[in-house]
Amino acid sequence: MSDPSSGQSFEPESPQRLRALLELLASMRFAIALLTIICIASVIGTVLKQHEPSVNYVNQFGPFWAELFLALKLNAVYSAWWFLLILAFLVISTSLCLLRHTPKYLADLRNYKENIREQSLKAFHHKAEAALGEAPQAAAQRIGGILARSGWKVKLQERETPAGKGYMLAAKAGAANKLGYIAAHAAIVLICIGGLLDGDLIVRAQMWLGGKTPYTGGGRISDVPPEHRLSLRNPTFRGNLMVAEGTQAGTAILNQSDGVLLQELPFSVELKKFIVEYYDTGMPKLFASEVVIHDRETGEQLPQRIEVNHPASYKGIEIYQSSFDDGGSRVKLRAVPFAPGSEAFEVEGHIGTSTQLMRAGSHRPEDVLTLEFTELRTINVENFTDKKASSAAVDVRKVDLRSSIEARLGGGHKTVTDKELRNIGPSIGYKLRDASGQAREYQNYMSPVDFGDGVPMFLLGVRENPSESFRYLRVPADEQGSMQGFLRMRAALNDPVLREEAVRRYAAQAVPKDRPDLRDALAQSALRAVNLFAGSGTRLDKPDGGLQAIAQFMEANVPEAERERASEVLIRILNGVLFDLAQLSREKAGLPVMQPSDQTLAFMTQSVFSLSDAQFFPAPMAFMLEDFTQVQASVFQVARAPGKNIVYLGCLFLIIGVFAMLYVRDRRLWVWISPQGEAVRATMALSSNRKIMDTDREFENLTEKLLTAPAAAPSSTERSV
Repeated sequence: MSDPSSGQSFEPESPQRLRALLELLASMRFAIALLTIICIASVIGTVLKQHEPSVNYVNQFGPFWAELFLALKLNAVYSAWWFLLILAFLVISTSLCLLRHTPKYLADLRNYKENIREQSLKAFHHKAEAALGEAPQAAAQRIGGILARSGWKVKLQERETPAGKGYMLAAKAGAANKLGYIAAHAAIVLICIGGLLDGDLIVRAQMWLGGKTPYTGGGRISDVPPEHRLSLRNPTFRGNLMVAEGTQAGTAILNQSDGVLLQELPFSVELKKFIVEYYDTGMPKLFASEVVIHDRETGEQLPQRIEVNHPASYKGIEIYQSSFDDGGSRVKLRAVPFAPGSEAFEVEGHIGTSTQLMRAGSHRPEDVLTLEFTELRTINVENFTDKKASSAAVDVRKVDLRSSIEARLGGGHKTVTDKELRNIGPSIGYKLRDASGQAREYQNYMSPVDFGDGVPMFLLGVRENPSESFRYLRVPADEQGSMQGFLRMRAALNDPVLREEAVRRYAAQAVPKDRPDLRDALAQSALRAVNLFAGSGTRLDKPDGGLQAIAQFMEANVPEAERERASEVLIRILNGVLFDLAQLSREKAGLPVMQPSDQTLAFMTQSVFSLSDAQFFPAPMAFMLEDFTQVQASVFQVARAPGKNIVYLGCLFLIIGVFAMLYVRDRRLWVWISPQGEAVRATMALSSNRKIMDTDREFENLTEKLLTAPAAAPSSTERSV
């Protein structure tokens, strides 16, 4: 176009902008920037747990950051729209780079650059000149033959010079370096395309264009509407399939950031038997599944064994052993009351289900509790080495010289630590959810655990949210190995009549009959101590008993100088009353009284701590595992991955390309042979894409072999002599 007023011409802006855009997309800096962003996103996707419930992110990071992470799709990085867009731009950028440079490289592979001038050879870093004692044509043939036998590709050009015919030998080697560049960049394109095909791109396209939406509800899979299901013709997917023993399933679940999609499979998987083996540490050593694949179209049944790293394949779909879970084990629990007025009862259910409970004597909706059966663990292996060491007395005068030396040897010295690993038996995990939806999680062990201090303990764990560790209430087992002895003591402690009777017994035994005044004073102090220890017991959310109540009483009523001695006396009185209270509870149950012994002392000592800690147990009852029937379930990952072979091909190209670029040197060699009067002059130059010592040595060898003329052959007369 031209401007009539000025007479100047100019090009349209649109082609210029298009060329600038293409230059940017095909530039190396743009591709490196994209790779940097992908690396950062991959680190985030590795560090931050993916596809977790939103409440987990709120608990871990707080409402503000959790909302920001969810808005940026950092909880599902690899399926986020911006991550897929970056991959697409990387494919476009690398493809444009290939389209722009590949023709040049291919043309360079065919070009020997034999038209180079003699003066240009003298400008190279590696150059040499020599006089040859042979004819130009013979020298050219000799040098060309040596180069060809050494693996060089040679082209000979004949030139006319004022002194006669000259010869230019152009040779090249290491052309695979250029092919390595093409292969490496093609590998990036192939790997990205394979990743896009096997990722969520196709599924996302069906959601954007096909009207598919994630399902956020619950219920049976058969009741899910069609808009949440993907067809059998879906070309690519990756989902989970959970199958319990004795059942079969044929619908995979694809987790999305805002729900799930259901993928119909052309077959169903029946789990005949699940096999799991454990190490001594309790970690799974082997888990495998004996399955039968049922073809829905033909009815064919194909038995298979699926193990980790040994998947099964059927109709282009790979079935991997991903993990295992509970398949709905039946459990029978016994409610152990912890609040006054509560009664023991039994409840049955299946893992993964729930049941509703009503507070005793109440019919209000806000007093309804939901018991959710969450987990049954049949094996719990713990290391008891540290537990014993921590409970044992330590002699500060004893110096462990070996440990002291090994501690100073640093990371280069490895010691073998003996561990006492012990399976402490099954445990039940459950949640108690109130009417407002708030829930606490509990984990109780079926059998008492012996910590080596003389009394086995029942462990009752509780935590407020999944990010916390369990806090355990340790309840001592009686001589029968049950919790009944502790429960009888707790029930007696909550009975004012039995508390007064225990106080009278203690005072009568502790004070002679001829000192009624001391007996009454001791009885008053003992009754005050046991009442403080028992507390009111009316509110679980604000306990007012236990050893903490006695400590608060001492701080408020006893001078600091006398507090330590008074505390010792009061605790001694409390222990005596509680012992008599335990004897009363056994008499009431028709059991023989406890005889003084070390076992009895250990049981009573732990009972005092447990009675105090039980004040803070945040539930009116604990559910103990009475019986169970375990049902295992396998979690399979099913995948149709057409991009897998593309990725494998890309990996092969990447290996070849990186090897060629790093270990193959692209070299060019020129030898100009020209007559100069009666002599023949040779000028040689070498170029390489990398300046290394190998290039210097190679040039020295070539100079010695090519520019050293062979000895002149003797004449016929000389031969006859």
